[in-house]
Amino acid sequence: MHNVYFYIIIAVFVLNFAWEQIMSYLNRKRMSPHIPKDLEGIYNPGEYAQQQAYQKTNSRFGLISGGFSFVVVLVVLLFGLFGWTDDVLREYTVHFLLLPLLFFGILFIIGQVIDLPFDWYIVFKIEERFGFNKLTPKLFVSDFIKQILLSAVIGGILLSAVLYIYQYTGKWFWLLAWLVVSGFSLLITFFYSEWIVPLFNKQTPLEEGELRTSIESFAEKAGFGLKNIYVMDGSKRSTKANAYFTGFGKKKRVVLFDTLMKELETEEIVAVLAHEIGHYKKKHVYQSMIISILTMGITFYILSLFLNNLQLAEALGGETASFHLGLIGFALLVTPISEMLGLAMNYISRKNEYEADSFAAQFGLGDALISALIKISVKALSNLNPHPLVVFWYYSHPTLLQRIEKCRSVKV
Repeated sequence: MHNVYFYIIIAVFVLNFAWEQIMSYLNRKRMSPHIPKDLEGIYNPGEYAQQQAYQKTNSRFGLISGGFSFVVVLVVLLFGLFGWTDDVLREYTVHFLLLPLLFFGILFIIGQVIDLPFDWYIVFKIEERFGFNKLTPKLFVSDFIKQILLSAVIGGILLSAVLYIYQYTGKWFWLLAWLVVSGFSLLITFFYSEWIVPLFNKQTPLEEGELRTSIESFAEKAGFGLKNIYVMDGSKRSTKANAYFTGFGKKKRVVLFDTLMKELETEEIVAVLAHEIGHYKKKHVYQSMIISILTMGITFYILSLFLNNLQLAEALGGETASFHLGLIGFALLVTPISEMLGLAMNYISRKNEYEADSFAAQFGLGDALISALIKISVKALSNLNPHPLVVFWYYSHPTLLQRIEKCRSVKV
């Protein structure tokens, strides 16, 4: 006999999937074999046809992979397989730490096995077909193994810490867990480029020359101390270009993909980095960090109200209230709240992107930034004409056309 939690979980899960499909459909309806007037001059006919084919291929494949995942989870929910797994594991252990670790370990492995064929197809069929893939099968497997081990180690440590706190602190669980997870997140943010990236990519200091001189000159002009500039061998996996900042204080560094250096001129690269420096100067990085930490705190508090809930465990097919079934149930129930928080975060993020673009443009780099954004977007066959509702709901960045318009409106 199913209880009210079961029906709410099913309703939320189905409606969320339906909404995602509506968004995908709206984007597909915007596609056209003819270049929209606003995109004239950005894409030539051949590039545009390639972009449309790439977007359609990804959209269709997303429908297949997303539909498959939806059916799998729906079957699991309808047949109470989360609870069944818990019951089976309880025949071997009821230890407060070992049982949840085994439970989530099994779910993680099953999820990876299910995703692997889809990931393989994306890389070696879709990305290969459109000229993006540089991964070899050997490197793909190596990355897959490293990602599993890294996720298992980091996830296992964090989950173990949270479980110990839950077991021994009672009503203060949410507060202490929040502090521990937030502290760990900050630690990873500080040392991501030094600890995590080297497991997958090689980073070498940018050599002395025109580009390094130009970057350091702009950073000094903007009042932003920057000495740690690295080049990463992104080309061994993809032809897509990128760059990012990481860390704070003396630990902050800029990492340029070698593909970005091949695609852009010196002034264009400086403009891209000026945008990133703009995020720091406008305090966006700290703002995002504070919002993320506060959101995490609220999440842990609400989670504490659902853990050890017998009705929630029964809705998932279990017979005993537990931390892990409570966490699964919470994750499914909280989807609407997550969507609303995501809307707010995306709105703030888009606003911050405009401000960072304006920061670069105020230094006379508006045209160079526009040129860089166009090159990166066209090279990546990005969707430059998404549906406005999709942009509002999902996009953390404004569209290319919106950013071009904003840059051109800035008075130097």
